[in-house]
Order: sequence, then C-alpha cells, then structure tokens
Amino acid sequence: MPAETQSPRSKKQFDLPKMPEEQVKRARSLLDALKRRYPDATCELTYGSPHELLVATILSAQATDVGVNKATPELFKAFPTPEAFSGSTPEGIEPYIKTINFWRNKARSVHSAMSTIVHEHGGEVPADMDQLLQLRGVARKTANVVLGNAFGINLGVVVDTHVARLSRRMSLTTHDDPGRIERDLMALFPRPSWTLLSHLLIFHGRKVCKARGNLCSEDSICRRFCVEGRS
Repeated sequence: MPAETQSPRSKKQFDLPKMPEEQVKRARSLLDALKRRYPDATCELTYGSPHELLVATILSAQATDVGVNKATPELFKAFPTPEAFSGSTPEGIEPYIKTINFWRNKARSVHSAMSTIVHEHGGEVPADMDQLLQLRGVARKTANVVLGNAFGINLGVVVDTHVARLSRRMSLTTHDDPGRIERDLMALFPRPSWTLLSHLLIFHGRKVCKARGNLCSEDSICRRFCVEGRS
C-alpha cells in the first residue's frame, strides 16, 4: 500500500463518537491479532493504475472480486486509459462486463465517470473525497477504496457486508447503518490503519467469520473477540 499522503480536508467531516479507553485498547489488540494472522491482506481487485481501480470498484458493487477480476483484463486491454473509456459509449463497454451483475447500469456509470475525469480532471483520477463523490457510480465506500489503495490516503473505513458483520459480532459497533459503523471504526482504530483494517476484516470474514457456517468456536481470534465465538 502506498505511504499515506496529505489530502485536502474533505468537506464531509464526521463527528466521531468518543469511545471508552478500554474499548480502544481492545480494538488495538484485535488489529494486532488480525495483522499477525493476515500479513498479506490487501485489496483483492486487480488493477494497475488509479483509474483501473476506480473502474474495478464500480463494477464490484453487488458482485464478487473474483468475477470482476475475470472481466477486467480484456476490458482494460480494450480501454487502456480514461480517454479510451470516454471516447467509447456505454454500449461499447457493455460486451466486456456482461458477466457482472447490473452490467448495463455499470457500463453507463463507468463511461460517465471516465468522461468526467477526462473533461474535468485532465484525465487523472482525483485524490479527493468530494471530487470522487461527484462521479457517477461512486459513493463513499468506492471513494474510500480508491483513496486508500491507489493514493495511500485514509479518510475512512470501507464498510462492506463482511466488515459490517464482523464489526457487530466483535462488538465494535451496535449499528446496522454502514455510515454509523464506519464512524465507530474510525473512532476505535488509528487513522493510518483504516484502509488495512477493512482488508483484515474482509479476509477474516471470508475465511473464518462467515455469514453462514462460521468457524467461530474453532478460531482463537473469534474466541477472544467475537460474542458468538465465546458462546
């Protein structure tokens, strides 16, 4: 992951909750345990540039990383730059992503986002939360993926279904809303770890703390930190 760089302050600031010191210490212990367990945890989308990560992340909504990674090599070969995407049409992009859920809408989002990048940002993906949120198909989760992994900027925590599930099971939050979960995680964990934290939780969620057939009772991290794992 790139070293963290400076970024203009986002206009969409969070008022983070004040967490008891005991909870913060517990969260740091969990972070250390996950880092030891998954030293190679990283973004599993395949990309070679910020615009490729942005496209892959737009495509990954309600789809698997594996499915996206199968489609993107030919997509990126056909459209190697934002200008190439912008110079095409949604209909020109569609054939490359038809194996991915909601491919028609995603083709429109990719074309629109790349066109905006070309015409308003000189062909460069903006390393700025507010500017990313202006792109079609980009919400805070997608922006956090791009900022954290392509630019080393930690402005938040990516909250997907795995992160949300583990956050509740491990008593890191009591909320269901992704925005409120994110704020709790930001308050509990040190800012330089925010991007890595999501990768660690996702890895543990896929391998152990699954939605169904979880292995809580057999896992040392779950037995120590997870409510279900201690039951």
